[in-house]
Amino acid sequence: MKTTVQSLQRRLISLGFPLQFGADGDPGVETIAAVGKALDELEELREVSSPSPKPAQSSSIVPSDWMPAAKMERIICHWTAGAHKASEFDRGHYHILIEDDGKLIRGIPSIKLNEAPAQKGYAAHTLGANSGSIGVSLCCMGGANEAPFDPGKYPMNREQWDALTSVVADLCRRYSIPVTDKTVLSHAEVQNNLGIQQRGKWDFTRLAFDPSVKGAKACGDKLRAEAKAKL
Repeated sequence: MKTTVQSLQRRLISLGFPLQFGADGDPGVETIAAVGKALDELEELREVSSPSPKPAQSSSIVPSDWMPAAKMERIICHWTAGAHKASEFDRGHYHILIEDDGKLIRGIPSIKLNEAPAQKGYAAHTLGANSGSIGVSLCCMGGANEAPFDPGKYPMNREQWDALTSVVADLCRRYSIPVTDKTVLSHAEVQNNLGIQQRGKWDFTRLAFDPSVKGAKACGDKLRAEAKAKL
């Protein structure tokens, strides 16, 4: 026992904890206090040296079989200008649709068909910008008016928007698409950001659930910021 205590005392002294009576083999108050201080310092060292835990990656909401291998360049977001539920017509023009309860509906065309150059049966969601583009649409805004703003009978809601930003994050992750104003954008931004003329599309220049956000850029910036935060 005495030999064990002496070994411990020698170790404490070597670590910089001086003992008044040296390694005398007596487990007195001084030795016990030095052991406690050494343990405290060891715990502090562990906390400093341990890497901070990484935030958990948000779980995917898009089924993996909806995202086949393909080289895609951008994601263009829309609204259907229809009701809150996806119609067969809607499903023929977009890859993923989001209904008013946040439910995802798979479009008829495969994302693979829009890989540049777009193949027969591709999702024709954006004039002149379908090749390399994934089309995601919210089921809403039928009968809406831009100015004066009136969201109509089927306004876009927050649940749809939150699902949209999660879908965009999933697609960006799957296809290694960076989040920029040329790679993640709304239909209303296409003409200005990509230089491809459109026909008066205003999805999105207003958000029915948040009237404070006005203009294509403001809506697009909000979309990109929230999607990026989920990556």
